[in-house]
Parts: sequence; C-alpha cells; structure tokens
Amino acid sequence: MSTLQNKYAAVISAAQAGGVSNLQVSEQDGILYISGNASSTGAKDAVWNALGTIDSTYSASDINLDVQVAGLASGASLKVSTEDSNLNIRQEPSTDAAIVGKAAKGESVTLVEQTSDDWWKVRTADGEEGYAYARYLQA
Repeated sequence: MSTLQNKYAAVISAAQAGGVSNLQVSEQDGILYISGNASSTGAKDAVWNALGTIDSTYSASDINLDVQVAGLASGASLKVSTEDSNLNIRQEPSTDAAIVGKAAKGESVTLVEQTSDDWWKVRTADGEEGYAYARYLQA
C-alpha cells in the first residue's frame, strides 16, 4: 500500500462506504485529487467529512474533488446546506466572480446544470440564475 493510500485511508473508505465508484486518489504539488462517481450528494459529503478529520486545515483550494453525482438532471430541486450563512450565487463559477444573488440555508434552488464538480448553475425561487458552490447543495 502506498503512503498516499495510508494517509487517505479514511477518505478512501468513506468514499467506498458512500458508494463512490471508479475512485481515484492522487496528490500533486500539494493538491489532493479525488475523482469518481457518486450515487448521491451524501456520498460526496462523506468524502469531505473524512478529509476534515485527517486535516482540518484543508480548504477547497487544496483539493480537487471531481466526484460526479449521478441522477441529478436539469430541473432537480436542491437544498442549500450551508453551516448557518447564506449561499452566494455568482455570475461565473469562481469565488472571485460577482455575487448575483443569495440563497438562505434550507432554501430550495433548482439545478440548471452541473457545470463542473465544484460549481453548479442554479436558479433561485426569485428566478436569479448563477453559479453556486456544489459543496453546499444537496439533492
């Protein structure tokens, strides 16, 4: 077993337990790359939570989590699952992009497109469309 597999054993087992298939884990230039296919957003959350137990200082910029959630089609209803703040909805899929709207914790938004694994294009109940960080959206 490689040191990478040892270091991220909890993450790998959480991903496998969560039903992530085609799992691949690699590390390059201090960035952790995880890819695979998940059957639900819960499986993806399990991976994030396991990462947090290994190293609570991980931020999204240290990790490239490319886990596609199956079965989410355009028009799917998603719930905002932030800790306690509003979820920013941005003009472009980047934290540097202008904020075009906000969705409150627990609010439902509509999936327009899974544009990337990190950023999903959504529409709020008010009809605002933009990009939200997928980490805070649950099917």
